[in-house]
Amino acid sequence: MNHFLRKASFSSTRNSIIRIIAIGTAGSGLLYWNANLDLKKAVKLSIPALLRENYSFQGRPSFVSPDHWQFGSFPLFLSRVGPAPAGDITKEPPLAVGDGAKPSCGCLGRDSIANAAAKVAPAVVNLSVPRDFYGLSTGKSTGSGTIIDADGTILTCAHAVVDSKGRRVTSKGKVDVTLQDGRTFEGTVENADVHSDIAIVKIKSKTPLPAAKLGSSSKLRPGDWVIALGCPLSLQNTVTAGIVSCVDRKNSDLGLGGMHREYLQTDCAINAGNSGGPLVNVDGEIIGVNIMKVLTAHGLSFSVPIDSVSKIIEHFKKSGRVVRPWLGLKMLDLNEMIIAQLKERDARFPEVEKGILVPMVTPGSPADHAGFHPGDVVIEFDEKPVQSIKEIIEIMDDRIGKPLKVVVKRANNEVANLTVIPEEANPDM
Repeated sequence: MNHFLRKASFSSTRNSIIRIIAIGTAGSGLLYWNANLDLKKAVKLSIPALLRENYSFQGRPSFVSPDHWQFGSFPLFLSRVGPAPAGDITKEPPLAVGDGAKPSCGCLGRDSIANAAAKVAPAVVNLSVPRDFYGLSTGKSTGSGTIIDADGTILTCAHAVVDSKGRRVTSKGKVDVTLQDGRTFEGTVENADVHSDIAIVKIKSKTPLPAAKLGSSSKLRPGDWVIALGCPLSLQNTVTAGIVSCVDRKNSDLGLGGMHREYLQTDCAINAGNSGGPLVNVDGEIIGVNIMKVLTAHGLSFSVPIDSVSKIIEHFKKSGRVVRPWLGLKMLDLNEMIIAQLKERDARFPEVEKGILVPMVTPGSPADHAGFHPGDVVIEFDEKPVQSIKEIIEIMDDRIGKPLKVVVKRANNEVANLTVIPEEANPDM
C-alpha cells in the first residue's frame, strides 16, 4: 500500500478522489464520504487491525499527521475495525471437527447438528408392526420412536401402532423394536390417542437403555434449526435437518377436520417410516414428534409439539387415556385485521381488541344450553382474560362436569355472563 500512496497525486480533483478510493479498496479497507458543514471534504478509511499493524511505513510521508492521515485538503482518518489491539488478542488454536465445543457467539457451529443428533440417536428405535386383516397376515408396517425413559418407555405416533380406523391396537398391541445398537425387543402398546396421533410403547430390558431428553416447544420461532431422526423406508439411523417453517399450523389449515390441533411445520425430509421419530433442537432435546408430510410437495413436514405431547403423557398416566372437554363451539381467534374487516361488514360488531369469535354453536351442546349465540366474542373464560382458542383449551384441561364462567360481547357491545358445563368429548368424533 505504501507504494500506491507514494505514487498517488493528492490534488483536490475528482480523479484524485477516485485514486484515493481505489487505494483504500486495494488495502482491504472500508471507505465512506463525509461532507462537513464547512464544505471541507473528507474521505475516511477504516483498515482492519491486523492489516494495519502488519504493515509499516518507511518514514512517514509529509501528508500524514500524527492524529490522522491527510491527503492534501482531504483528511483520511484511520479507525480500527477490530475491538482491541493485536497485542490484546488471545489467539486460540482452531477447533477440531467433533471436539464438541460450542460456538461462543451463540450461532450454529459446524458440529452443532452432528452433536445434537449424537445425543438423541442412541435412543431412536425402529418399530415394526405386523398387520392383519380378519386374521390374515398382510405384512408389516414400520415406524420410528424414541426411548424417553430408561425404564423402556418409547414415544411414537399412534398411526404406526393402531389399525387404519384407529379403534384398536394392531396385532394385540405387539411391536418389534430394534435399537440403534442392534438389540431387539418385543414391545407392548400401552396407550394410544388417535386424535393427537401420539402413542406409548413399553419394552423391558435387563441392561441399561439410552434415553433422550424432552425439551420445550413454546419458545420455537420460524427459522430455528431442527433435526429429524428416524428410520425412513426402514433405513435406520437416518438424520435430516432443516428449519421451523411455522410454529402453530392448525389442522384446519391442512384440511383436517375434528378437534382443534396445532402442529410444528418444518422443511426436514420426512418419509414413510419416519413417523413417530423425534424432531430435535440444536441442544439435542426432543421438541416434537414427526407424524406426516404433504405427499404432493417437498419441504412440508409436520410434527406434534412436545409441549402438547407432555400433556398427553400426563393424561395417559392419570387416566390411561386423554380426557377432552367438549363445549360444542366452533371458534376463531381474532386479530386487529379480522376485527377491522368484520366492523366494515357490520357496524354492530362489538368493540374489542382481542378475543375469540364464535361463528357456530352446535344445537343441544353444553354451549347451546349455556346460552351462547353465533357472533359472540369470548373475552373472559373461567374469570381469566383470553385471546386465543389455545388458552381456552389450556384452562379447561380435563375439567368435565365443572361449571365455568364465561364473559362474551355481542352486537352493539352487549355484555353477557354465561355459565357452561363441559362434557367429555365422544372419542369416536
